[in-house]
Amino acid sequence: MSEQRLAAIDLGTNTARLLIGTVGTDGTIAPDLVARRITRLGGGFTRERGISPEARERTIAALQEFSAEIRRLGAVSVLAVATSAVRDAVNGSGFCGEVEQRTGIRLTVVDGEREGDLTRAGVYAGLDDRNGTVFIFDVGGGSTEYTLVHEGDLLFTRSLPLGVVRLTEGKGEPAAMADKINRELNPLKEAMAGQGLLERLPGATLVGTAGTATTLAAISMGMIDYDYRRVNNYVVSRSEIIDIYRKLLPLPPAERLSVPGMEPGREDLIIAGMLVTLQTMALFGFERMKVSDFGLLEGVLLWAAEQHDEK
Repeated sequence: MSEQRLAAIDLGTNTARLLIGTVGTDGTIAPDLVARRITRLGGGFTRERGISPEARERTIAALQEFSAEIRRLGAVSVLAVATSAVRDAVNGSGFCGEVEQRTGIRLTVVDGEREGDLTRAGVYAGLDDRNGTVFIFDVGGGSTEYTLVHEGDLLFTRSLPLGVVRLTEGKGEPAAMADKINRELNPLKEAMAGQGLLERLPGATLVGTAGTATTLAAISMGMIDYDYRRVNNYVVSRSEIIDIYRKLLPLPPAERLSVPGMEPGREDLIIAGMLVTLQTMALFGFERMKVSDFGLLEGVLLWAAEQHDEK
């Protein structure tokens, strides 16, 4: 793979993330810059109007910052991927056009299956143990991707409309969110059972990626300053997540910010994220979750390297 400096952008429903770095011939990622902005692109989203004007402006401002960093560091190639909020928006195409016009960044909108496969590639780039079966779930702002992998090979991927922004804004109360989550997870389990995949889960490693999982790791460690090296491959138990849930649930969102490890901008969304996590662990029989700081963003950088090498 190319060892020239490349840039990857993951434009999610809640967070915009930038990674500038190189990819070694063995697929190892060496980051030069990692940046993230919680823009809540999916905030105020409706099927009728799609992406709201306020969310559009917040997000384009963040992408303008990213564009300046890409120019400053001299990345030779940029690959920017947009996920649930843009692919589901009635005005998604217009938003992509405006982004390119105002930032110079061309967005590639990926479907849920491609998102799951890129997440698999990114997670595997950072895993400390790649042997056996790995069940990855990526709790995003607009959707959650479930991906089953054995010895690096993709066996199954499915995208569900269980994003923390949509759950929080659409349902709000924990009981209503839990009901929605169950209604989506039960058919997922049935689909996996129908393909004979559930028998692979005993002994498998459950890996959680994206903001909910990394925030849980940071809270578990009482982390004041986020350090991805400590978070990546950290293991948290279901019982500890339950304890964190019980601690955070009665607190108003603003007070949750006083908890070490809580990322600003996630304080109102963390309850939905923990519910998805806990119900996933309960339904599929996992007592421990390995946290990956690597995920879709790193997968996009690997994809960028492949594309650059093909030129």
